Amino acid sequence: MTKLSVYTVKGTKIKEGINLPEKYIEQKNIFLLAQAIRVYENRLHAKNARTKRRGEVKASTRKIYAQKGTGQARHGALSAPIFVGGGKAHGPDGKSRSLQLSKKMSQKALAVSLSLKVKDDLLLVVDGLESLKKTKEAADLLKKLLKTINKNKCENVCIAVSDANKKVSMYLINIKGLKVERFSDLNAYKVFQADVLIVDKQAFSEKQNKNIDEKKKVQKK
Repeated sequence: MTKLSVYTVKGTKIKEGINLPEKYIEQKNIFLLAQAIRVYENRLHAKNARTKRRGEVKASTRKIYAQKGTGQARHGALSAPIFVGGGKAHGPDGKSRSLQLSKKMSQKALAVSLSLKVKDDLLLVVDGLESLKKTKEAADLLKKLLKTINKNKCENVCIAVSDANKKVSMYLINIKGLKVERFSDLNAYKVFQADVLIVDKQAFSEKQNKNIDEKKKVQKK
């Protein structure tokens, strides 16, 4: 089992760490992680661009000159794509064609991303996060945690809180360089983009209990 270092809200290391859940261990499928990142980046774009076709452009529909005898190519209305101000022949149509990733693949990609953070010692676990009552306390905790991995500044740090401790977010969101996410909302892209990931210890137990409940439901069926 992979051991994770656990810290208190005072920034001191607890002697006994915790085991990383088995579903996040020994995940080496880098190609799946690359695919997941491409999918999540694709979804960041709105994809609502749309151009008008020749039938939608406001222009006269009369024939601009005679079919023959002019020595020029045959043309109809000024709304043709070849003319300035005409419709667009093969422009975007505003339809969403977002890339898809199955639930199983997204879960495995998250496991790969988390395991990489563990391998690089960039995943820290905090116990008792619910005791934070001020932003100053949260900032002091973050400063101490970053010192353990030889970082002096809070830049692109992500903290994942459990659903039970989501109210703690109000003391964290004002810290510059810190992103606050619920652990249940984490995905491979968010974990990969963060330089350092700090996880609420309670989030791991919540995830394990949820998985056990889902297995029981499947067995009952």
